Amino acid sequence: MATRSRIGIELQDGSILSAYHHWDGYPFWLGRILNTHYNTKEKVANLIDGGDMSTCWDDEKQPEYYSARGENCPPRLDKDMEEFFSMGEEYSYIFRNGNWFAYDMHEFEDNIAPEPVEIPAGALAC
Repeated sequence: MATRSRIGIELQDGSILSAYHHWDGYPFWLGRILNTHYNTKEKVANLIDGGDMSTCWDDEKQPEYYSARGENCPPRLDKDMEEFFSMGEEYSYIFRNGNWFAYDMHEFEDNIAPEPVEIPAGALAC
């Protein structure tokens, strides 16, 4: 069973460019992978530029994009955080000001943005 998530980067105008991430989207796994391996603006932008993905870190330590299966799933641009949070994934991640912020979307209700949740520290043996 999937733990659906969305990975985004905040742009200068406050809009958010993002990609869907299908497997293991909870902070203990995806949050740690993002912190450990996608921790610069350039790395995050490259990850998101590939579009929607099954995972950002497969057995070969690289993203597994839907485009590799012939699907056209480019990144999505949302005008602000409210629009970004409205998609229904279980967890959302935003890279802003050089840091990752994780959001448990189970806490999202009445169009009020949830508070960030902690991403566990420590590198994975990946």
